[in-house]
Amino acid sequence: MSRRALTLLVAGFLTVILAVAAALLPVPYVVLSPGPTENTIGDVKGKPVITISGHTTYPTDGKLSMVTVAYQGGPSNSIDLLTALRGWIDPTIAVVPEETIFPRKTTAKEVEQQNTLQMTTSQEDATIAALHALKIPVPEVVSVAVVEKGLPADGKLQVGDEITAVDGAPATDQNTVASAVRKLKPGEQVRLTVNRKGTSTDVVLGTVAGKDGKARVGVTMGMRYKPPFKVDISVGDIGGPSAGLMFSLGIYDKLTPGALTGGKSIAGTGTITLDGAVGPIGGIEQKMVGARKAGATIFLTPALNCPQAVRAVPGGLRLVKVETLEGAIKAIDALRTGTGDVPACTKN
Repeated sequence: MSRRALTLLVAGFLTVILAVAAALLPVPYVVLSPGPTENTIGDVKGKPVITISGHTTYPTDGKLSMVTVAYQGGPSNSIDLLTALRGWIDPTIAVVPEETIFPRKTTAKEVEQQNTLQMTTSQEDATIAALHALKIPVPEVVSVAVVEKGLPADGKLQVGDEITAVDGAPATDQNTVASAVRKLKPGEQVRLTVNRKGTSTDVVLGTVAGKDGKARVGVTMGMRYKPPFKVDISVGDIGGPSAGLMFSLGIYDKLTPGALTGGKSIAGTGTITLDGAVGPIGGIEQKMVGARKAGATIFLTPALNCPQAVRAVPGGLRLVKVETLEGAIKAIDALRTGTGDVPACTKN
């Protein structure tokens, strides 16, 4: 072999090695793909997604499915360039900068914890929104929102505790409790009656002087809704707030006679507020693909997501625009009965 041929052979070999190495190098991107689709009026691993105790429930039919997005990559599990390239080629997958999912100086564990908290809040808001839609009265209670470290309440009160009385007087709102404490002299004690996970107990706290010289115990309070009966939602390790709308619809369906869907396979997404407003979400393209693969023919789409949804909707999936829980219920009623208007998504 001539020197020139040998040189070309070695150069080519090194080029291949470098190309392979470059393809396997980690890149700061995350791959988003269609995730699990779960029927909110069905079961997950043999356990109902929604369980209601203390109120009459009714049989359901069809599907009201929540949809999710799975991701690959992140600070502790970076993807390589080859994986990113495959994602860019596949129209059902999105490749986004890592900081889109994991903000800088945020660990994967912190993001997971935030997603779990968002899911819990979403379930609570979805329950209240459904009960409001059903005109079921939901009382408000005084709740502990923050416990300050090193102050009298630290170690004695917990976030989420319901304060029902202060020194024997009913705690009708947070101002009632705050006023009763502030009337004391710093150093005096106050007795709070607290409901924690269904158990009522008295907690005696000392007081200290705040910056204004008034007595305080070191808690921040807020008002929260307390459903008159128990609603449990269980979807495993799925996180985030985007299933709120579908949770509300599942609860509404279980609490009303007749099958809301009429046997149809309906999927959807959207955050939910206490008053039933539906908000936009991320990953709409992947969620639609997951819904269609799971057999859905109708997809409830937050109004603000409609323009991008229309551009990427899979064949056989009808997009229904929703702005509120009430609007979603009316649209499903119209689909079931064949009468009434069904708002459709448009590009603009």
